Amino acid sequence: MITLSEAQILDWVTPLLWPFLRALALFAALPVLGTRMVPARVRIGLAAFIALALQGNLPAFAPVALASPPALLLVAQQAVIGLALGFSVRLVFAAVEYAGEIVGLQMGLNFAGFFDPISASTATASSRFFGTTVSWLFIVVNGHLLVIAALAQSFVAFPIAPEPFAFLRDAQPQRWGAEIFATGLWIALPLVTMLLFVNLVLGAISRVAPQINIFAIGFPVTLGVGLLGLMLTLPMLEQPFTMTLMRLLEQFG
Repeated sequence: MITLSEAQILDWVTPLLWPFLRALALFAALPVLGTRMVPARVRIGLAAFIALALQGNLPAFAPVALASPPALLLVAQQAVIGLALGFSVRLVFAAVEYAGEIVGLQMGLNFAGFFDPISASTATASSRFFGTTVSWLFIVVNGHLLVIAALAQSFVAFPIAPEPFAFLRDAQPQRWGAEIFATGLWIALPLVTMLLFVNLVLGAISRVAPQINIFAIGFPVTLGVGLLGLMLTLPMLEQPFTMTLMRLLEQFG
């Protein structure tokens, strides 16, 4: 009869449990793969598969009794680091969508909004267009692989230890919110400059020829120039997105 001791079971379970919990917390906050459109069973399966695939690159973990208070602290640490990693990627998506909000405001599209079932909030056409585009770009540039690599590196930079808030003290993720405004303005600046020039021209025309109904011709002109600017500047979206994503993921390496 084969008998297994508690120490042997812990030796088998521990190398898989903590990476699984950290990966599962990552998928709870990660865009694209962590949305409600992806079933929970798929996310759990991906987290288990990633935990199994990372076994060859992870440092050795000391077994911890699962019913002890240190185990609860370790669970909290994995949740904090995994959620922070997914939150950092979501910040990059929020920055691109913020750029879409700025562009839509300048084009006059923010008067019309619709309910977005993915984020459960009201969004504008330009913001959702930027969000959908950057979702495709995230997969095309292998952003999901970069996130998994950052997850593996996080076990070296922030090893498993019963200090769940040490990561928050070292990485200070509350400062990452500034990336939304900096990156969003960086992306939207060419279009904002172009539309500002158009508004200045329309303002000069209204002063030179007051009889022209500037409101009747201003909106289609602004909208047409904005759509043309979107078509011209959309290929340049990859560089700020990739640079910001890499800069935030470096916090975990």
